[in-house]
Amino acid sequence: MIIKPFRGIRPPKTLVEKVSSRPYDVLDSEEARREAEGNPMSLYHIIKPEINFPQGTDEHDPKVYADAAAHFRKFRQKGWLVQDPQDKYYVYAQTMNGRTQYGLVVAAWVEDYMEGRIKKHELTRKDKEEDRMKHVRVNNANIEPVFFAYPHRDDLDQIIASVTATEPEYDFVATPEGFRHTFWVINDPATIERITQIFKEIPAMYIADGHHRSAAAALVGNEKKLQNPHHTGKEEYNYFLAVCFPDNQLNIIDYNRVVKDLNGLTDEQFLEALKDDFEVEKKGKEIYKPQHLHNFSLYLSGEWYSLTAKPGRYNDQDPIGVLDVTISSNLILDKILGIKDLRTDKRIDFVGGIRGLGELKRRVDSGEMKMALALYPVTMQQIINIADSGNIMPPKTTWFEPKLRSGLVIHELV
Repeated sequence: MIIKPFRGIRPPKTLVEKVSSRPYDVLDSEEARREAEGNPMSLYHIIKPEINFPQGTDEHDPKVYADAAAHFRKFRQKGWLVQDPQDKYYVYAQTMNGRTQYGLVVAAWVEDYMEGRIKKHELTRKDKEEDRMKHVRVNNANIEPVFFAYPHRDDLDQIIASVTATEPEYDFVATPEGFRHTFWVINDPATIERITQIFKEIPAMYIADGHHRSAAAALVGNEKKLQNPHHTGKEEYNYFLAVCFPDNQLNIIDYNRVVKDLNGLTDEQFLEALKDDFEVEKKGKEIYKPQHLHNFSLYLSGEWYSLTAKPGRYNDQDPIGVLDVTISSNLILDKILGIKDLRTDKRIDFVGGIRGLGELKRRVDSGEMKMALALYPVTMQQIINIADSGNIMPPKTTWFEPKLRSGLVIHELV
């Protein structure tokens, strides 16, 4: 992999908690408006610029994108964002529930994405790509990073350990989620060069989170290359902002399903239909969490059930067929409940495991939903197998947590 250090644009130490924010795609406009209230330094003014207009303003209006760029300029003029004088790498650590994962913040090479060495496991939607491309173009910067995984290496672990033994540049706990974010600047030229050389030995990286941001950043870089008759390959637009974590540190949590009805069946008929393909065991009122791959948790009419897929009902040799999302989609959602397309069917919704299984119970008990299905989380190895085989994960499969904090560092394309 080709990576390079870059002159990061970032907040002064004293302002980082005011400037930094959650990523643009984990909250809607109204939530961003509330979180940024009374704080002119909030990055939401740049990444959710519709909050700077009256409620109901179309977030895709050209004036909204232009306002993002105006705010980016304003943040720099006011000294809320300041560019480092030399090219650097950075280390970014996230701590959640006592677990810490350490990422290297780098400029990744557009060609590695275009030629498939940066591997994806999700389909992207053209409209979402285009939205982020406009944002990158108008700011001439990658305001928010993408989240990559790389095959872990002891030599990089050692470098990161020596950097993180020093005083961090930033160290704070973000509200409201309560995760800790710690950030170090790598200043030593020999360490910077060593990191660049080690990455040349890494054959592939994997997009963990941020498929639309990756696509947008790479496509804008490629666009600039095609528009520049004097292109040399050395320009900053040939690179985009990424945080790269070793694959053995990442935490993937469950991504669960709630369904509005049983497709005309009674509870008894539904449970009977499940017995064709699953061992069904009633667990009672206490929340039951899936224990292993191919074991599911069902919540229906105040009771929890364990469902274990019977042998022969799935293909463990197929990187897609082995996934519990595939098994549950084929044998429960489609076969019994008639839900064919998870992306468009209005009878189903998805709940990230960060909310806990209590959230599934709440949505069923409220009468909004009829049943809930909890899945065992996919593993990083399953994601790698799918990306390596050129396959795409089914929708709503992976939920990485914690999410990257935005505004700790920005990469300019000039």
